Amino acid sequence: MTGSAVMNRAGRILRGVGRAVAVTGAVGVAGFAYASVVERNWFRLRRYEIPVLAPGSDRLRVLHLSDAHLTPGRRMLIDWIRGLDAHDPDLVVNTGDSLAHPEAVEPFLEALGPLLDRPGLFVYGSNDLFSPQLKNPVRYLWRSSKADYNKRRIPDLPWRELGAAMSGAGWLDLNNRRGSVKAGSLEIAVAGVHDSHIGLDRYEKVAGTADSAADLRIGVMHSPEPRNLDRFTADGYELLLAGHTHGGQVCLPLYGTLVTNCGIDRARAWGLSRNGASWLHVSGGLGTSPYAPVRFCCRPEAAILDLVPRS
Repeated sequence: MTGSAVMNRAGRILRGVGRAVAVTGAVGVAGFAYASVVERNWFRLRRYEIPVLAPGSDRLRVLHLSDAHLTPGRRMLIDWIRGLDAHDPDLVVNTGDSLAHPEAVEPFLEALGPLLDRPGLFVYGSNDLFSPQLKNPVRYLWRSSKADYNKRRIPDLPWRELGAAMSGAGWLDLNNRRGSVKAGSLEIAVAGVHDSHIGLDRYEKVAGTADSAADLRIGVMHSPEPRNLDRFTADGYELLLAGHTHGGQVCLPLYGTLVTNCGIDRARAWGLSRNGASWLHVSGGLGTSPYAPVRFCCRPEAAILDLVPRS
């Protein structure tokens, strides 16, 4: 082969490599644009019917919200949450990580809007206490974010103001607490734990058999750690609600959730499943960290849980 032929062949190879790199780069840019602009703001309302009530009971509609990770500028998310009141829930449950900015309390209360006039329950997530930090999100593929909080002892987000506002509206604070709430025609025994992801859960404070005289028993938590799920189930709570996982946030077609960022298995990272005798709903959540503003094959969500009598 002559020198000119070698040069021509090398030129063709380099042009081919250049085209491949350009195509790969274009696909990557398009994928990031879709994940950060389109899917991140493509909210959906999931609906489930759960046969958990005693025969003859009236239907009860529960709205489950979680992981808004709200910053003041997210107008689309604020308006979408506010519009959920039109679905006429009997009970609203917020399983935490509502904030992602020191000035997000008022926008979050604006988002809840008329929902605050309804019976409600809430627990905190780690991001209600500690602001998000810039980090490599790929680390979640091999480690939990729990270690990131080991050196952060002093909360820097206004979680007290958030809790006071929801409590002031009549919602029950279930952070390591038990209580009861009237929703629809039903008396509901409730209990919850603070976020296990940062070691603030104290199940021993709520331990014990759930009130057998209640029409329904609900256990609430932010992170669906199996040890707490099993304790709630053993104590007779029939419906368990959690968030935290974001459904994986970045999922793969035909494979699904890559990581759960907690102890629960991938198959139960979002949606409705069973935990022994209890029903478990894990919300895929509505938001993302402002430092990882993408969702892929995992649209942001809230859920309507229509509770109906067992057949």
